[in-house]
Amino acid sequence: MLEMRPDCERCGTDLPAEAPGAFICSFECTFCAECADALDDQCPNCGGELTDRPTRARALHAKHPPATQRRHRA
Repeated sequence: MLEMRPDCERCGTDLPAEAPGAFICSFECTFCAECADALDDQCPNCGGELTDRPTRARALHAKHPPATQRRHRA
């Protein structure tokens, strides 16, 4: 199951699990659409491809909660 990280690692933008617009690599590094575009869809951490992250229905958050730890480094 995906961790569904709550923010963009590059700019800190909120990325709710139920909303589209997040991009991830195979290690689940997470970026917003604007940052993924600026990075040419390549993860700066591992060099892997950034691809659309699927959404998680809000109805499933209680049983399978998204991550709460923010990864943005100011």
